[in-house]
Amino acid sequence: MAKIKKFKGTIGILTGGGDVPGLNPAIRAVTFRAIREGYRVIGFRRGWGGLIDIVRNSKHDNSDNFTELSQIVVNKAARTGGTFLHTSRTRASHVSNLMVPEHLRDSYNKEMNDLTPEVIKNLDWLGVDHLIAIGGDDTLSYAVHLFKQGVKVMAIPKTMDNDVPGTDYCIGFSTCVTRTISLTNSLRTAAGSHERFLVLEVFGRYAGFTAMLPTLAGAANRCLIPEVPFNIEHLTELLTEDRNRNPSNYSIVLISEGATFEGGEMKFEGMEKDAFGHAKLGGIGDEVSLALKKTSPKYNKGKMVNVINQKLGYMVRCGDPDFIDSVVPTAYGNLALDLILKGINGRMVVLKNGRYDHVPIEVVTETKKFVNVDKFYNRPKLHPYYKNFEMLPLFIMTND
Repeated sequence: MAKIKKFKGTIGILTGGGDVPGLNPAIRAVTFRAIREGYRVIGFRRGWGGLIDIVRNSKHDNSDNFTELSQIVVNKAARTGGTFLHTSRTRASHVSNLMVPEHLRDSYNKEMNDLTPEVIKNLDWLGVDHLIAIGGDDTLSYAVHLFKQGVKVMAIPKTMDNDVPGTDYCIGFSTCVTRTISLTNSLRTAAGSHERFLVLEVFGRYAGFTAMLPTLAGAANRCLIPEVPFNIEHLTELLTEDRNRNPSNYSIVLISEGATFEGGEMKFEGMEKDAFGHAKLGGIGDEVSLALKKTSPKYNKGKMVNVINQKLGYMVRCGDPDFIDSVVPTAYGNLALDLILKGINGRMVVLKNGRYDHVPIEVVTETKKFVNVDKFYNRPKLHPYYKNFEMLPLFIMTND
């Protein structure tokens, strides 16, 4: 018979922010290890949203807010992308009066409300001893806030942009780069058939890793990143030269959604902002495409070059995780449990220079992570440097 572990407590786990492949493997890793070590595991639905919606009454149906996790459930889910616990961009310390749960509206009726006291009461009511938050810098910034309120919190970094500070790798990044390369290569046939510029807008609000790495791998001729404003005349000249050198007469540029024209500003799809104050980016690819067509005759003997313009968007964040986004989340989840078993909390599990480690969770709010432009980005050429790789880690561009 299997040896029954003595009950050690309850671990809560949630996923917040944007979905990425690799979240379900992380949930699986935490759940498998925790149950084997004698813990009960509760999964909170919709990130911090599930935690603020709970009604503290044993007779109330809270199944839409949390569920007890089993090995059977998480094992099946781990083969798929996204997060079966669902996600949201809820910021529990800044909840608008319209988003306050109905049962709390008598107590919280300001234009903006801090529901942190309710989150803490809900965790206590459920008997949660440790909370593991999986997310990007927004989701984890609230985890930092909870830790400072005395909650035992562990963080696992997740974001396609790979821009959570303190770690070289965030869950979802490898699959995002893999998808970007694959989709770009598929679109080559159309660009070559019509002898056009191919403009692809990819995710990347403040950091250009999602444009840099695919370009480094040969998916594109040039890339535009948020860290370096670009000159459209210079870009048009470079892409025209690339097109003329290509036997199929086309060239490709990858553009981070946060990239800007020299003297310009970020482009947004609308003015509506999420709970963390971010408006949805989008449109820089459209503007670059129009500008390229207008400017191209100047560098192409008076003839305009047409453009294929595609926003890759959710295509790079959907589907199953690749190998790295299956293995790294497994390691992260187990490392989080290692720390909990040692009585350590308030940490974020990370990859640093190719090795698994952990850092204080406060690093999420104390600094920002960007591409080291001087080290990795060739400004005149608008693409990564292709040199000096000795002793660099797997993904080249680390968290300095």
